[in-house]
Amino acid sequence: MPRHVDPEARRRLVVDALFRVVVRDGLQRTSLRAVADEARLNIGSLRHYFDSQQDLMRFAMQSMLDRVERRLLEHVERIGDLARHPRPEQLRLAAGFLAELLPLDERRRAEVTVFLDFNTAARTDPAFGDLSRRTAEGTGNLVRRALTRLVAAGTLRPGLDIGIETERLTALLDGLGLRAVLHPASLSPRTCVDVLAAHLRDLSLPGAEAAPGADSDSARTA
Repeated sequence: MPRHVDPEARRRLVVDALFRVVVRDGLQRTSLRAVADEARLNIGSLRHYFDSQQDLMRFAMQSMLDRVERRLLEHVERIGDLARHPRPEQLRLAAGFLAELLPLDERRRAEVTVFLDFNTAARTDPAFGDLSRRTAEGTGNLVRRALTRLVAAGTLRPGLDIGIETERLTALLDGLGLRAVLHPASLSPRTCVDVLAAHLRDLSLPGAEAAPGADSDSARTA
C-alpha cells in the first residue's frame, strides 16, 4: 500500500532543507535539485511546492515570514497586557519581542539570510517587488505597534515622534541583521541584544530602564 505522507511534516522538511541550502550557497544559487538532495527527497515530490527558481525563491521568503509570524504571535500571547508588567520588565519584553527579527541563533540566522538574499534579488527583479514591499511594510508596522504599546503603558518619554522613532528602530534592526549575517565574528548575538536594549532604554522614562542584555533567552547561539 502507498505510504501516507503528512503534508505539514513534508513541508517542514522541505523548508528546513531549503534554508540550509540558502545559508550555504545563497538563495539565487539554490536549485531545486540541491533542495531535494538536502531533504533526501525525489525531485518530483518537490514539484508540489515550486516548479521554477522564481517559485522556489518566493516559497523561501513566504516560509520565512510564516515562521516569524508564528513566533511573534506566541510572544504576544505570552506577554498579554503589557501595562500589567513593571516598566523595566516592559522594556525587556519589548526587546525580546523585536529580537525575533535578529539572527541570534541558527534558525533566525537562516531566516535573516533568506530575507537579505530575497530583497537583494527584488531590487532588480520586479517579480519579487510585491512581496519585498509587503515585508518592509510589515516590519515597520510591527515596530510601530511595539512602540505604541510602550507609549500607551507610560514607559516611553512623552512627546516622542512615533513616526521618526519607528524608522530609527526599524533601521537599527535592519542594520544589526545585516552586520550579524555578514560579519558574525564582529557582532555577536549578545551584542545585538545589548544594542537593541540600549536603544529602548534611551527612549524610556527615567526609572523605567531595563538591565543591559535584557532578554538572555533571545541571545542564545546556535
